[in-house]
Amino acid sequence: MAEDLKRKIVFVTGPRQVGKTTLAKNLKRFHPALYYLNYDSDDDRLVFLRRQWDRKADLVVLDEIHKHRNWKTILKGVYDTEGVRPRILVTGSARLDVYRRGGDSLAGRYFRHRLLPFSVAELGHEGKPAEILKNLIALGGFPEPFLGNSDRKARRWRKTHLERIVREDVQDLEPVSDIRALILLIDLLRERVGSPIRYSSLAGDIQVSPHTVKRWVDILEEMYVVFRVTPWHRSISRSILKEPKIYFFDTGQVRGDEGARLENTFAVSILKHLWYLEDTRGADVGLHYVRDKQKREVDFLIVTDHRPKMLMEVKSSDDHPTPAIRHYARVLGVESCQAVLRLKRPLTISGVRVCDAAEFLSGLKA
Repeated sequence: MAEDLKRKIVFVTGPRQVGKTTLAKNLKRFHPALYYLNYDSDDDRLVFLRRQWDRKADLVVLDEIHKHRNWKTILKGVYDTEGVRPRILVTGSARLDVYRRGGDSLAGRYFRHRLLPFSVAELGHEGKPAEILKNLIALGGFPEPFLGNSDRKARRWRKTHLERIVREDVQDLEPVSDIRALILLIDLLRERVGSPIRYSSLAGDIQVSPHTVKRWVDILEEMYVVFRVTPWHRSISRSILKEPKIYFFDTGQVRGDEGARLENTFAVSILKHLWYLEDTRGADVGLHYVRDKQKREVDFLIVTDHRPKMLMEVKSSDDHPTPAIRHYARVLGVESCQAVLRLKRPLTISGVRVCDAAEFLSGLKA
C-alpha cells in the first residue's frame, strides 16, 4: 500500500467494523503528519467540501466521504489538478465499493485494497496456529468479537452488527420493503453454508420470487455479508449459472456443526489470500468448487489465469483423501490437498497431500 499511495489515490474497502478506520489511523506510525477527516463530523465535513485539508500533510485520510453525493467529482478534481501530494487514502463502509463503480469515473486514478477479517496467517505472531484457528472457528475473524474472546460478547456484537447492515446500509443502497423476509433469507443461508443453493428453493421458503432472492443475495454480497463460490467450468458463463455455495465473511454467523464453520473459515481465508494477490499484484485469480453429475465434489478449487491451480478439501478429522479429490487430482493434474483440523501426521496418498488445517492456513499471505 505504501508504494501505491505514492502514485495514486488508495481506497480501502471491506465489511463494516472490520478495522478500516483503525488501520488508517495506525498509519500515523509511518506518517506522523497524518491528517484525518471523518465525513460524519460537522467540522471535518466542511473541511472536505471546501477542499481545505493541509496540503503539507504527509497523508490525508478521508473516512466515510462516499456519503456525499459528489465525492468522486471532488476527488477527481483534486487529483487532476494537484496530483497525489499529499497522499490520499479513502476509507469507508462497503457502500464505498458500490458507489465507486457508479457515476463519475475515477478510473486510472486509484488503487483498491480490500480489508477482510483476521486470518491464521495474519495472527501468526499471536500464538500457535492451531489455537488461533480454534478461536476463529468459534468467534469469527472480526476484530471486536475475536479480541473480546467471549462467546457472549460475540453474540451481542453479531446481533447489532448485522442489524445495522440490514436496516441502514442495505436500505441506503436499495430499499427493501420486507425486512423480515430478508432477515429470514439470511437465517436460511446461515444453515446452508457449504451446500449448493437453489434460489427457487429459498424463494419458496420465504414466499418471494426467485428473482427477488437472487437480488437480495447480490445486495448482501455487495455489503460484504456473504460471498458466492461458484462451481468451476472452463466456460465462465456456465459456471456463473450453476448453483453457488454461500459463505459468510463472519464465520460466527454460521449455524451448523464444526465442519461447516471450519469450511467457512477456510473460504474466507483463501478468498482473503486471493484478493491480496489481486489487489497488490494484479493477479487474475478465482475461488470455485468442483462437482460432476456423479456428485463427486471437492470444496475448493483455486484458479489462476482461468486455469485450475490447486484443489482443496476441508475435513474435521478424516485423514484419508476422499474419492472425489483423488479423482479430480488425476483428471485436473493439479496440486491437491486435504486439510484436516485434527491430524495425527501429514501424509501423501494417491497424489493428494493430507496436511494440518492450521498449518496450511498459516502459510497463506494476506
